[in-house]
Amino acid sequence: MSPSAGILPVDADRATLIGRVATARGPSVCLVRGGDLVDVTARFPTIAHVLRDADQVAPAPGDGAPVIGSVAAIAANTGPDKGDAGPPHLLAPIDLQAVKACGVTFVASMIERVVEEMAKGDPSRAGEARAALEAEIGDDLRAVEPGSAAAARVKAVLRERGLWSQYLEVGLGADAEIFTKAQPLSAVGYGERVGLHPSSTWNNPEPEVVLILSPAGRIVGATLGNDVNLRDVEGRSALLLGRAKDNNASCAVGPFLRLFDDDFTLQDVRSLDLTLTVAAPDGYRLEDASTMREISRDPTDLAAQLFDCHQYPDGAALFTGTLFAPTRDRDAPGEGFTHRIGDVVSIACDRLGELTNQVGLSSELPPWSYGAVDLFRSLARRAIVV
Repeated sequence: MSPSAGILPVDADRATLIGRVATARGPSVCLVRGGDLVDVTARFPTIAHVLRDADQVAPAPGDGAPVIGSVAAIAANTGPDKGDAGPPHLLAPIDLQAVKACGVTFVASMIERVVEEMAKGDPSRAGEARAALEAEIGDDLRAVEPGSAAAARVKAVLRERGLWSQYLEVGLGADAEIFTKAQPLSAVGYGERVGLHPSSTWNNPEPEVVLILSPAGRIVGATLGNDVNLRDVEGRSALLLGRAKDNNASCAVGPFLRLFDDDFTLQDVRSLDLTLTVAAPDGYRLEDASTMREISRDPTDLAAQLFDCHQYPDGAALFTGTLFAPTRDRDAPGEGFTHRIGDVVSIACDRLGELTNQVGLSSELPPWSYGAVDLFRSLARRAIVV
């Protein structure tokens, strides 16, 4: 898998981009400066330190920060299963942060969650369930604001029709669905493989914008994410959400965090457009898109609900949900899309760059073994005070 020329945003020369690189000395926090990655670990030992002082992170030539290497060279070094060995390569640009995700924040994905529930996780029943649901509600829900009086009226009507679902509750009700997607330090980054649980036979990528939040709950930036989804597992029961979402290498984030500044603000996040490409070794290709313009809940509402009655002293990464509805058949008619091992998934956005990963099985990918103790030991060996 060769590095994409689009790994950086189109306006990278005006962007504040922060990331992480595996080096011989250990994981290093880096800043994109020109075409290079410079090591700022001495100033920001972890991404948690960055998020506590996000307004003070900016490219500053002449500050003496050592160059790790060019973005192109380090991206070229980055590939499946690099681990800690080999030349410098990219890591997921988050470390100690809680990794959370929102569900059914777009009408299209909300309908697909209901389809999964109606089909009881059986892809052969998906087409029939989708047709029945769309015949009843169509696109009527697109203009309904969650938690509003109009949403309450829609909920009452759907109950009368016998169409009520727990997914419609979180899609239309006041409370968003927010769940734990991955553990701190477990996410994979650009070029690494993403994992599917071996028991799953109906699954898909979920291209999403990921909000980056400070310990105070303030949105300070954004990046791209793939919230790998097991449709059959969650479709059998929503209580299996943990099994469906949090597995080895099932969360991809990157390639870099783009912090807010004069050229990139929360208003820009609200209008981001994403493209999704799935390319298979056998020549199969899927192209689709998602846009934040159609999200049902504003990013500030999602962030506020995450921090409501909870604290995240190292900050948080919050997946905002996806518009992508994998209804285009790949195998049997009516079953929609499902992954095959070896698929290459690319999620791209002009303002955030491109996140590319190859699909494998969670049980066959390198186990997650580098935790917080390892990180702090590495910093101590470098005499970096945390």
